[in-house]
Amino acid sequence: MNELVEIVSERNGVPITTSLIVAEKFGKRHQEVLYAIEGRECSCKGSGCKKCNGRGYQQLGLLQEDLEINAKSHLSKMFKKSSYKDNGGRKRPLYYMDKDGFTLLAMGFTGEKALRWKIDYIKAFDAMEEYIRSIQTAKLDYPAFTRAIEQAHEKPKFYHFSNEINMINRIVLGTDAKHFKEENGIDKKENSIRPYLTAEQIKTIEELQRIDIGLLIANIEFEQRKQIIKTHYTKSICGLEVKT
Repeated sequence: MNELVEIVSERNGVPITTSLIVAEKFGKRHQEVLYAIEGRECSCKGSGCKKCNGRGYQQLGLLQEDLEINAKSHLSKMFKKSSYKDNGGRKRPLYYMDKDGFTLLAMGFTGEKALRWKIDYIKAFDAMEEYIRSIQTAKLDYPAFTRAIEQAHEKPKFYHFSNEINMINRIVLGTDAKHFKEENGIDKKENSIRPYLTAEQIKTIEELQRIDIGLLIANIEFEQRKQIIKTHYTKSICGLEVKT
């Protein structure tokens, strides 16, 4: 999960990455990636130019000024210009990009290492889309639960939801939603696993979520919440004695 967060994250419900991260992972200067996106050119002719690495020719960019209006409008949805502060505190440009934007950009990256990173990115985007779908579904299926998660975190991230949802699913189902779909032949694009659960499983999940809501409001740490909920499930729902 940490590796996933390193290269692809979530912004307004959309999986995204940044030009800065792409430059780092593909072993390129950030300026090179910006050239590839913006279509800037270098007017120098010398081999020692640092701006173009001595190439001295126009960098073919996805957002170059002479693109047709319709094409540029479509591309502008894939790439959003922003900024970050470098180590010296100076404001520098960067771009956020979605999966389609990354795919277009990465077409120009060649070599064995580049191919490996392209595959990793595709997997990361797919996994992030799955997480976002599960969160959106949870908000519809269990609104009180998701509200409690949102209130427990000043700036809730996608993994705050997935951690809680996966924790309860693993306790009740023995696995998370993703693997439950795989094990039961359910299309991974299916938004919810709820239609495939028994009435008893749904009832149990809802009961554990009510307990989790109280623990979230009480500001109990995740691992302690997990242990309390597991103990309750084993003792009360499964009817087993728990040794303490």
